Amino acid sequence: MRTQSRRLCYNKMIKKILIANRGEIALRIIRAAKELGIKTIAVYSKADKDSLHTKMADERICIGEAPAKKSYLFYQNILGATEASGADAIHPGYGFLAENADFADACKALNIIFIGPSPKSMRLMGDKATARKLMTKAGVPVTPGSKGILENISIAKETAQHIGYPVMIKASAGGGGKGMRIVNQASELEKNLKNAAQESEKAFGSNELYLEKFVPNARHIEVQIIADQNGNTIHLFERECSIQRNHQKLLEESPCPILSEETRNKICGTAVKAAESVNYHSAGTVEFLYDVDTNQFYFMEMNTRIQVEHPVTEMITNIDLVKKQIAIAGGEKLGLNQKDIIHHGHAIECRINAEDWANNFRASPGMITQYIPPGGFGIRVDSACFTGSYILPYYDSMIAKLIAWGNTRNESIQRMKRALDEFIIDGIHTTIDFHKKILNHSEFIKSNITTNFIGRYF
Repeated sequence: MRTQSRRLCYNKMIKKILIANRGEIALRIIRAAKELGIKTIAVYSKADKDSLHTKMADERICIGEAPAKKSYLFYQNILGATEASGADAIHPGYGFLAENADFADACKALNIIFIGPSPKSMRLMGDKATARKLMTKAGVPVTPGSKGILENISIAKETAQHIGYPVMIKASAGGGGKGMRIVNQASELEKNLKNAAQESEKAFGSNELYLEKFVPNARHIEVQIIADQNGNTIHLFERECSIQRNHQKLLEESPCPILSEETRNKICGTAVKAAESVNYHSAGTVEFLYDVDTNQFYFMEMNTRIQVEHPVTEMITNIDLVKKQIAIAGGEKLGLNQKDIIHHGHAIECRINAEDWANNFRASPGMITQYIPPGGFGIRVDSACFTGSYILPYYDSMIAKLIAWGNTRNESIQRMKRALDEFIIDGIHTTIDFHKKILNHSEFIKSNITTNFIGRYF
């Protein structure tokens, strides 16, 4: 009865959601909304007219041509579709417009609920250089680096000399490895700054950069937080995300196998502190660099959205993060205290990409001639693929997320290996076999991993 009354109260706030995204995350949101009794609208580009998310939603609206700039990133069309359909909320998923504060502002101006944080929080944490300043002020440890945007090459050289090589160049508006460069010595700095600025301008429309000390023996650890609009903020533990290629994650797991309970409590508590310092609400992730040699951790950035790897956290906490996101956007209280959050077992996620990993991970678009996903106890597959579906060249190459849960890390590894063996995707190249190599590597099995694991062993 309690669940029913909460749902009735909630549905009074949001009745119809337009999903401003595609693929598996659009399906994920549609499924969560349906369980809450909320109608959904799928938007699609002309190339996506036969995609699975358009078939699963209650309604579908075409928003433009195949290129993302003419469809999924062209938010005027998305807002027009929202108004035409009568939707009272938009869920942006991840990627595309998920961290676009101007889009969130436009939603607010039209009295459309944006299922995510406030535009102000997005701006504060979206600019990486500004976020570093704010975190320093809030007492959150940050990696040694520049005090703000690098105004010229002279300041960059002075900063690099002060913090010591190697250094990491980062795009202030960046993410996903774009605009990032490792510089090992002074003679390489100017050229790398120029290249990073050009890449950042192309990817984000901004050439602003900053510097950080590069920690060679580090792990990438992030903390899932969720907060309501009434000041209640909690964490849902950490995720280990050190298995990366070109600063893009390939495999994630939770919990981090090497953290002591003391360090776990510190890093998770710091993440909550970081979110509270910018009055954050909705789901979000605070990312840290963990120095294995010193047992110190440093704030890197905050992702102001639901993340690709959120199923890992859902599997170990049994909490539906997307449902919580929707409820919070509708004005509901979190309904959870920190003591309510308990992690059970271990979960691993492999991102399956349409790439020819044996040929420098070259993109592999085309038609899937056979698609048979794995199953069994503890296995979850988030995907919008099916036999006969097309992997388009216009969008991200990730085509499935395979998640395995086990009582222990070893059990989850064995279950994942079994599931990868079962997973059949024909007609295109995928990274399934590459994930098998990672899972069978002795150093991965021992959890002796850092952010340069792929570069070192593969």
